[in-house]
Amino acid sequence: MGDEPTNGELARRLDAGFDDIKEDMRTLAGRLDTKVDASLLTLQQQAQDERAHLLAVRVSTIEEARQKETDARLEETRKAEAQRAADRRLILTSLVVPLLLLLLQVYLASRGTK
Repeated sequence: MGDEPTNGELARRLDAGFDDIKEDMRTLAGRLDTKVDASLLTLQQQAQDERAHLLAVRVSTIEEARQKETDARLEETRKAEAQRAADRRLILTSLVVPLLLLLLQVYLASRGTK
């Protein structure tokens, strides 16, 4: 009988075990309070996906607008280059050709008629 615990010791061990179980239950309850509900997590993910989609749409809209601006500038540049080429032709025909004709007339006049 010397190896067997007394009734008081058994009661203390049971009380210590109950205290451990109570502490474990409090810890579990605290962990459950901080756990995110699956439906709430799904809603948060859906909202985040929607925001990402809206951002992607906005970015693509901005990119399209910039591409249109770039295309418009390129077209304006082409028109300006075509206008400059037309101006060069006009200068050639309106200034240089009459000058050459004048020089030709002066040359022919200087030779005289025989």
